[in-house]
Amino acid sequence: MSDRPSIFSFFAGTGFLDLGFENSGFNIVYVNELFSPFMAAYRYSRDALNLPLPEYGYHHGEEADVTKLVETLRATSLSEVMKDCRKLTDIVGFIGGPPCPDFSIGGKNKGQLGDNGKLSASYVKLICRTLPDFFLFENVKGLWKTKKHRLFFEGLKQELKQAGYVLTERLINAIEYGVPQDRDRIILIGFRNQLINDMGIKVDSNNLIPEEAFPWRNHILYPKNEVFSFPWSKCEPFQEDSILPCPGNIPQELTVEYWFRKNNVLNHPNAQHYFQPRAGLKRFASVDEGDDSKKSYKRLHRWRYSPTACYGNNEVHLHPYKVRRISVAEALAIQSLPANFALPDNMSLTNMFKTIGNGVPYLTSKALAQTIIDFFATTGCGTLRILKPQMHADKSVPHSDEMHYIYTKHVVEV
Repeated sequence: MSDRPSIFSFFAGTGFLDLGFENSGFNIVYVNELFSPFMAAYRYSRDALNLPLPEYGYHHGEEADVTKLVETLRATSLSEVMKDCRKLTDIVGFIGGPPCPDFSIGGKNKGQLGDNGKLSASYVKLICRTLPDFFLFENVKGLWKTKKHRLFFEGLKQELKQAGYVLTERLINAIEYGVPQDRDRIILIGFRNQLINDMGIKVDSNNLIPEEAFPWRNHILYPKNEVFSFPWSKCEPFQEDSILPCPGNIPQELTVEYWFRKNNVLNHPNAQHYFQPRAGLKRFASVDEGDDSKKSYKRLHRWRYSPTACYGNNEVHLHPYKVRRISVAEALAIQSLPANFALPDNMSLTNMFKTIGNGVPYLTSKALAQTIIDFFATTGCGTLRILKPQMHADKSVPHSDEMHYIYTKHVVEV
């Protein structure tokens, strides 16, 4: 029996969220990604990092369509996989961030009626039918902040409560966790009612975990109200290959240039992967360093954090002191990926930048994973384990509602 909680990953992309969980002590056992080029890149990067194969495999293409997974036969099949997984591990969790353009303020804004919007509802239905011990749901701020989308979000939460989940949510910003990027996201986490009861945590009448009971702040390194108050550099006239010293009164580790150097982006396998403009070089050179005020052409400032890494909708991020767009290596650094994380050469540039922009920054995912581990250890008794009831008289397997949770003295090293 493994002490590492098992993770079923949905909308996995190329695995940024998964990598943070895995490097925090979780075990990725099932990987689901509809888009085959992303799955191929996921497998490539995982192999390059010498990570083990997921116990229950990679699922892509039609078999990974979450809207179809909620159908009775496929949901039953997934439940069977989870049942088998519970023989090997104590806790099973789902993690995923359904595609978000339909809720994005700068995106399609079609909401729950859009093709991507429907995937959020399908993911929640899948959780409610298969009942993992906990789940994580990640999406753009627009789902939480925009009035018409917020109604949909509240409806999803109601479904989860009715299925027996206790919830906690927070609007986070990646920069809080050391990512050199201003990136707001809503995070919704849920735990089975019985688990919360056995932990001795009191919930309110709305099935919400009290704010003081969930350790959201444990891994925040730079509180939002403080980090945006630093005297960050504004704009400088662009000069190719210019030298500009770092100001001494800002956290250098949150700057673009710090991460470019940290990840040695000039010698990274993806260093030469960037779009070569057929024309418009003069326009590239006309944008000041640090001018990210325009909808399309934004030039990063070397001694400031990046705006949200989002490379679609004609948004072009320019290198601070080169007459070009940023490279894939530089975009990976802005998403705080380890220096040895790379995408395959045969992946198209469009797909490279799309999967980078879609992903949860690595340091954010790691902090969220560690926050969940901290919550599991709330009682101070160590690792969470499931106490499984005896087989029914008719030899049927107990339903997850009949599970009870206990803690052991052993603590997982992460």
